[in-house]
Amino acid sequence: MALCQNAPAAPFAEHADAMSDPTQSPGQADVDADAVQGLPEEPTADAADPAAVEGAEPASAARVRKRPKPGERRVQILQTLATMLEQPGAERITTAALAARLSVSEAALYRHFASKAQMFEGLIEFIESSVFTLVNQILEREASGAEQTQRIVTVLLQFGEKNPGMTRVMVGDALVFEHERLTARMNLFFDRVESQLRQTLRLAAEAAGSSTPTVDAQALASALTALTVGRLQRYARSGFKRLPTEHLDLALRRLSA
Repeated sequence: MALCQNAPAAPFAEHADAMSDPTQSPGQADVDADAVQGLPEEPTADAADPAAVEGAEPASAARVRKRPKPGERRVQILQTLATMLEQPGAERITTAALAARLSVSEAALYRHFASKAQMFEGLIEFIESSVFTLVNQILEREASGAEQTQRIVTVLLQFGEKNPGMTRVMVGDALVFEHERLTARMNLFFDRVESQLRQTLRLAAEAAGSSTPTVDAQALASALTALTVGRLQRYARSGFKRLPTEHLDLALRRLSA
């Protein structure tokens, strides 16, 4: 998926909020606006409105036409798909509905994506890239395994909270009627999260003097991953009313105790 460093547009504009400020506690993570690449503003329409060039000769009208830059239409399609996924009850989004929302033909969509599954893969790629960019920054900035663990969980939940449409993809609700490989890919995403948590929790267990750091890390990583997925599911199924970061500090302290 084509990403850029321009100011992002909704619903992606706020996803950079998920980056924790290393000077703050997990429950008080602030925005690092440059932490994650964002998607650009929606491009201009493929052709100028005829009313805007009223009285102009056809040749003049042709000169003022503006087409999206390479990749911008793909980004616009993904932005619109994510926005539509934010609507509660949107069990299945058809390409016809997506095309109508964009005021283009279905054929125009397929010039940029071979299938709807590829559109969802574009969203999943964005989730993977965004979240693991943040995770890597946490690992670089924080030496403590316990702090790394808490901030990784916090960042993941904040990302979902700021991107409701993405949350429905992450927990699989938006993928129920789609190709099974999409669900498998999201499952691998959480497997990767759990694997990273095992590494940071092993560091924490060793620092605490545990005689069984590997066993401790495996058990707690599984519990924290289940907590993360469960909170994201509750957020999606409550119509985005129950925030996934609700009382998160206390929950993490109790699980990590």
